[in-house]
This record gives sequence, structure tokens and C-alpha cells, in this order.
Amino acid sequence: MMLGDVTRRRIGCEAEPLVIIDGFAEDPDGLRKAAADAVFGSAGEHYPGLRAALPERYLADQLPRIARALGRDFGPCRRIHVVDAQFSIVTVTPDALEIRQRLPHVDAYARDRIALIHYLSPTNRDGTAFFRHRGTGFETVDETRAPDFFERLGREVAAMPPHGYIADDTALFERTALVDAAYNRALLYRSYVLHSGAIARNAVLSADPAAGRLTITAFLAIE
Repeated sequence: MMLGDVTRRRIGCEAEPLVIIDGFAEDPDGLRKAAADAVFGSAGEHYPGLRAALPERYLADQLPRIARALGRDFGPCRRIHVVDAQFSIVTVTPDALEIRQRLPHVDAYARDRIALIHYLSPTNRDGTAFFRHRGTGFETVDETRAPDFFERLGREVAAMPPHGYIADDTALFERTALVDAAYNRALLYRSYVLHSGAIARNAVLSADPAAGRLTITAFLAIE
């Protein structure tokens, strides 16, 4: 597989762009070493695990490759701004998840916000799944859709609390796409697409970067 091998897809009825880049970074082993040396801490209330700072040069080195991969699928792109980027490891067991962590989510409402996930585990295949909310039919949630979506979802969850990580179809959500993790693979998609980490029931949720589901997650703004 060549460095930077790009696959372009359109997912769901809304045909949102999804870019898959295999061989994303030139030195993924070096990134794993940096993660092993990093200090991880709580990711806060949304992400079910730990996060740590990245090497300073990581995104500066990757931005030209990201720009080429975005192409015209996401609209004109003259400039890319990094909103946030960190190492991430999923560590929370399925029974310890908060309700919001058991549902597909969006990370931002605007069309110009792009999510990047870079898989850095040589053995873990738990990738990323994308969903349609059955009640509204929404596959994306922007500012105009958010009030209806969250009002409807709140009523549904109160009547039917979700269990564990979501990786497949449920009574409330239909999976529209699944991309398995692969070492040094990256995904690019709009942050307002409903998605979730597709964590297997028997996944090893180790806090050790050498053993756990190590990724880099980043949020970008394009103009």
C-alpha cells in the first residue's frame, strides 16, 4: 500500500463525503513512541477515555496531505485552521459509559468543520461507524436541525435507554457506513455527521498506548 493512498466515498442518503487515507503519516512508529512518552489525562465529559498532547510538528507536516485529500469533495478550501488535535485512547468500559457516550454524536454544527481520526494501533480494528437517526431521518445535525433532533432523541432515550457502545443498528439508529481501523489509516468527514467509535463488546480498553485503541483525533476548520 502506497503512502497516502486515498479512497473517496459518499455515505448515507445525504451522500456526505468520507475520505479514507491509508499510509497517512510517514512515521507512525515514531508517533506511537511519542504517545508512549506522553502524559495522558481525562478527556472530559464527552470522550470516553484519555487524551494527551501531540508532537508539535504533527499537523504542520500533515496539513498539505490533508488539503490534497479533501480535494473538492468538501467545497473550496483555500486555508485549513487547526481547532484541536490530541492523542486519544478509549478506556471507559461499556457499563460505565454516560448516556451521551452510548449514542452517535456530532462534534460541530457547521459545514466548514472537518473531523480527522488517525488510527495508530497495529492490532485494534475498532473503527468508526456512521448513522441515521430513525425518528427524524437525519444523518447530519446542523444548527437548524439540532432543536428537533435533541428534543426527539431525549424523549426516545428516556423511554429506551441505550446500552454500551453503539457500533451497529439499534431501535433508534440505523448504521449507514462502517470503516474498520487499520494501522496508519486516517478518516476525514464533516463534523456534523452522526458517528461513533465502533468499539467491540470484547475490546481491550487499555490505558497503555502500546496496547489500547490509540488514535489521533483532530478538528479542523476550512475556508
